Amino acid sequence: MAKIVACPNCGASSEWSPANRFRPFCSERCKMTDLGAWATERYRVPVVESDESELPDEGDNVLPN
Repeated sequence: MAKIVACPNCGASSEWSPANRFRPFCSERCKMTDLGAWATERYRVPVVESDESELPDEGDNVLPN
């Protein structure tokens, strides 16, 4: 028996098996919607900006003890 998972795009039930060529998605539409989101950079990893004054200068040769 194949495992049933939720489609990451729409949440519908999707069969996780070689018979489902769109797995883990439920359909080609959901697969292409997700691909489009990646292509347009809708999915992003947040970046925390650091204060440059906290970073050592390149000329500082301070090694930890």
